[in-house]
Amino acid sequence: MIAKERPLPIKILATEALLRRLPDDVENQLLIEKDLAIRKAGRRGEESADYYVHKLPDKDFTIFHDLRLSNGQDFFLIDTLIITPTFALILEIKNISGTLYFDSKFKQLIRYKNDHEDGFLDPISQAERQKRELGNWLAKKNIILPIEFLVVISNPSTIIKTDPQNYRAFKYVLHAHEIIERVGKLKTTYREEKLAKRDIQKLARILIKNHTPETFNILEYYKISADSLKKGVQCSKCKIGIMERIYGQWQCTVCQYKDKAAHLNALIDYRLLIGTSITNGQFC
Repeated sequence: MIAKERPLPIKILATEALLRRLPDDVENQLLIEKDLAIRKAGRRGEESADYYVHKLPDKDFTIFHDLRLSNGQDFFLIDTLIITPTFALILEIKNISGTLYFDSKFKQLIRYKNDHEDGFLDPISQAERQKRELGNWLAKKNIILPIEFLVVISNPSTIIKTDPQNYRAFKYVLHAHEIIERVGKLKTTYREEKLAKRDIQKLARILIKNHTPETFNILEYYKISADSLKKGVQCSKCKIGIMERIYGQWQCTVCQYKDKAAHLNALIDYRLLIGTSITNGQFC
């Protein structure tokens, strides 16, 4: 059962809105477009992994996507959490192409692609931290449940390498298509029931109630002034013209397309870029 769906990330929505409203002469447009491509690639990777997660038997698994919980000081985000009667499983999902080398000595991930070498934070260490955070969070609510984690590489063409002594990589890293088989092995390992069906249902309600959606001040992130943004109701068809209000509807000054509700998209952009409240003067 999917208890929490995976929403479209606020960072993608806000970045798309920013690019729609970006001044023509902004210097970092290429950087913003690159960041959007990276964020969308991460989203596609999560969806690729979801395909296999959703093939798990509904009666045995309760699934939460993009769960963001507070430990009292800051937040920890779990890409996918699977709750079963006998154990919990955290999936840390990565969509990175090329050849990945998990370095056990320095606990880092190195990507080789197109004669370039890039370093990333070690996703195994990330997932271990999430395991600790979730364990502490559950313990405060008197819930004791074994917690496992896996690092899922969602791109099937990605090559995974490591040194022969890196048992952590061999144990925890896998391609997305291996999820079902690996979860099956975990089920044979954890046989003692820790949570009854009603306990899982109660835990699901608690998790969803305590989930805190991510916020993202994109103008502050890219150091862009709100006053510099393009204003007005943009045409939803040609994506070029600004629409004018004529006889109770909006009409594009370029392609002449008409739309009665075009202002709603402008309000959505305002919410993503500026804030959740607006005065009549700002609306005008």
